[in-house]
Amino acid sequence: MKELHKSLEFNVELAKSPTRRVRTEQNHLFMLMHAVFKLERLKITHKFNHFSLRYGLYIKTIKSVYNALLTLRAAA
Repeated sequence: MKELHKSLEFNVELAKSPTRRVRTEQNHLFMLMHAVFKLERLKITHKFNHFSLRYGLYIKTIKSVYNALLTLRAAA
């Protein structure tokens, strides 16, 4: 349970909910639980924890953006 709470807090950013109304809060919580479910599925499939998965996605994103920047520089 502690790991789930930590994952909700850090990976899905539960505390940063921009909700002001009950309906938007319900939608936000539903999407949070959906995101946690997807993270759990990835965790089981790839045998990594949530934080390793997030770090791996972050590194891939940085590499992709860097390659796009190099492409733009070459075209200019």
